[in-house]
Amino acid sequence: MTHSTPAPISNRIAAMAPEIAEWRRELHRYPELAYEEERTAAFVADKLRSFGCDQVETGIGRTGVVAAVHGAHGPAQDAGGAIMLRADMDALPIHEETGAEYASQTPGKMHACGHDGHTAMLLGAAQRLAETKAFSGTVYFCFQPAEEGMAGAKAMIDDGLFERFPARAVFGMHNWPGLPVGSFAVRPGPMLASADKFAIRLNGRGGHAAKPDRARDPLIAGAHLVTQLQTLVSRFTDPLQPAVLSVTTFHAGSAFNIIPDRAEITGTIRTFDASVQSDLKSRVERMARAIAESFEIEAELSWPIIPYPPTVNDSAMTGFVTDTLTGLVGDDAVKTEYPPTMGAEDFSFLAQQTPGCFVFVGNGDSASLHHPKFDFNDAAIPYGVAYWERLAQSALPIS
Repeated sequence: MTHSTPAPISNRIAAMAPEIAEWRRELHRYPELAYEEERTAAFVADKLRSFGCDQVETGIGRTGVVAAVHGAHGPAQDAGGAIMLRADMDALPIHEETGAEYASQTPGKMHACGHDGHTAMLLGAAQRLAETKAFSGTVYFCFQPAEEGMAGAKAMIDDGLFERFPARAVFGMHNWPGLPVGSFAVRPGPMLASADKFAIRLNGRGGHAAKPDRARDPLIAGAHLVTQLQTLVSRFTDPLQPAVLSVTTFHAGSAFNIIPDRAEITGTIRTFDASVQSDLKSRVERMARAIAESFEIEAELSWPIIPYPPTVNDSAMTGFVTDTLTGLVGDDAVKTEYPPTMGAEDFSFLAQQTPGCFVFVGNGDSASLHHPKFDFNDAAIPYGVAYWERLAQSALPIS
């Protein structure tokens, strides 16, 4: 994809963009799933070292990479003089259908969420800031694994991320289909929802379909449960508190004349409020057990992923980011009342540790995220790099 770059983007960043796009396409060719990002991490670390970063550390949170660049007056003396910029690196288990010449070389895996673009843009910013050092203090560049449901941010935190790289604020960015290239969206408060995955196994007693009285049917119990779960939002959740509960899989049975021994159901819960999230989870458990008991079967419940909290933008950081973006691309290109999304992001874990702000950068008229025809729009690259550079310079001005 091509796009002319207007005046707000510096000539130097515009000149860098084609090379950064090549990095992005190289990452796109070789996607790696959560905690498999060995090749990606090595690519990132090699680039960071070639830029002359002051520090490059690998293996953080298993496959994460963190680099430090110190400004004009040397390293920050404490967390107050440092900020952290974060990008995610992992791909998804989706078979690519873009037809791009740089399409995934690994069947069943692709960068269907644009993490290749996020990584490339942050690499571009690291190169630019290592070159200019036009700020005071330290910028940490955090390249995170396993965002897609495997809580790589939490893994990095548990591995001492903020103890080893103390920062007063953390910032993240995600491409957004439908938002015009050259535009950004940000809002204070909830930006993305929490995410939980529930798994319910209903254990009954199988038998012949002609003699249902001698069996204890988990399939019919599961059908009731799927229907009743839909009432938890509509009848037990404050209508002024957004929430989604979706049942997404239901597996049971093997033949038309056999009542199965078990049925398995999975789904997800999304909210913007931690108390609503907790309440819905407890209600799912109670409802599953109550319905199972009414059909004289047993219910086993599990929550297979680490629950993601809502991504909540700090109000002060959001104000600062809004001013920074407005100064970069102008009022009309910064959407400050953009609606939050029920999608989730494990940037939420980082923002729980230190004030943070997460923004969307326009990907233009592309396929939706997690679609086999999705592709990151390389025209967005100079805007992402310019934002990271301007953010660092504004947050850490040379006095």
